[in-house]
Amino acid sequence: MGRKKKNKLFEAVEVIDAGAKGKSIGKAPDGKVVFINNAVPGDVADIQTIKKRKSYYQGTAVNFHEYSSKRVEPVCQHFGTCGGCKWQFMDYKYQLEYKQQEIENNLRRIGKVELPETTPILGSKEIYFYRNKMEFSFSDSRWLTMEEIQSGKDFDNKNALGFHIPGMWDKILDIKKCHLQEDPSNAIRNFIKIFATENDMQFFNAREQSGFLRTLMIRTSSTGEIMVLLQLFEEDKEKRELLLDNILAEFPEITSLQYVINSKGNDTIYDQEVICYHGRDHIFEEMEGLRFKINAKSFYQTNSAQAYELYKITRDFADLKGDEIVYDLYTGTGTIAQFVAAKAKKVIGVEAVPEAIKDAKENAERNNIENTEFFAGDMRKVFTRDFINIHGNPDVIITDPPRDGMHKDVVAQIIGILPQRIVYVSCNSATQARDLEMLDEHYKVTKVQPVDMFPQTFHVENVVCLERR
Repeated sequence: MGRKKKNKLFEAVEVIDAGAKGKSIGKAPDGKVVFINNAVPGDVADIQTIKKRKSYYQGTAVNFHEYSSKRVEPVCQHFGTCGGCKWQFMDYKYQLEYKQQEIENNLRRIGKVELPETTPILGSKEIYFYRNKMEFSFSDSRWLTMEEIQSGKDFDNKNALGFHIPGMWDKILDIKKCHLQEDPSNAIRNFIKIFATENDMQFFNAREQSGFLRTLMIRTSSTGEIMVLLQLFEEDKEKRELLLDNILAEFPEITSLQYVINSKGNDTIYDQEVICYHGRDHIFEEMEGLRFKINAKSFYQTNSAQAYELYKITRDFADLKGDEIVYDLYTGTGTIAQFVAAKAKKVIGVEAVPEAIKDAKENAERNNIENTEFFAGDMRKVFTRDFINIHGNPDVIITDPPRDGMHKDVVAQIIGILPQRIVYVSCNSATQARDLEMLDEHYKVTKVQPVDMFPQTFHVENVVCLERR
């Protein structure tokens, strides 16, 4: 049996660029690329490799010789252990530069399309406390930090309420203060953890599939409304009411307090009954006088302020005059459809999730919008020639698909009907670029506008306008 090869240590590697998924890039002595998970472009560091592939290495910086001028001090005490804000040690202006660079590189390299001059990325005014939805997990065997392990102490209380350690489905990092959602999010989470611990409420054990408290979701809106949803692994009426009543007593401003009893193997709630314990079963978000109902299962852009900017750009790119038929593909709860409806003759929204379409219809009725229609179903099965014959040939298509992009059959259908204009909103410029390449014979990219929805992370949205050739 051969000896296992040891991973290599590369000394004094200069970090030269930012790559995909929050990793930075250096060059190994043999000329291969090294993807580094904890460095900033401009750093010079010793890199311990953890994986070797044919054309690249993956590694971790273990000793720094020089720190980059692009570095800043992370504000969060959990940075480096929690995987949620991988770029928090990089100055925000450089985060924006690298996000814009990634989009332009993807569109050119993958899409191979001719691009106009890209408009500078639209940064977020708030770079912390910008999210309107956070989900936390309970665990009775929390992740111990290296400092705790090295202290030699015994930890009797291993309860945690926080985030999964990256790559470890059963390990939860206990969070003291998260910088992603504004108060009272941290106060609510910390109160629930302390109260539940003091009252002997068992935190979930993922390996044994046992316990009482499973997950916590907190949603907020720009109108000041708050939703709290507790997911319980099993019913215990006495403990449940004790906890919920005390949450309400401590935070009477909560608009919607709900719970789910979920004893199945995973913690998704989309196939579960959500029970409203106090208040409404929903909260409202507002935008230009439009009100959108958000329930526990609703999809809504998680950065409300930047969602408004994203929708304004989308409406601007659509350039509607008032007599157009618009199709809004992957419409979700119909927010974009309703946002552009005042400038269109008719807007047709299509979405796979029936509950989202139900919300879209209710929101349109609430907002007195009468020129929208919404349909639920698999996009490539609904968006057919027969469907188009019934509802009219679109002049403009707005599409905002999931990270995987549009199915090739959907792209083929768009090419089959050739609307005058397409506005393509994407959270993944790589799959967006793939789709643009398929459309390139018939469409020219006329505008590109990146929008940063997620400061401190490597995620970025991008809006592209395509005009028929």
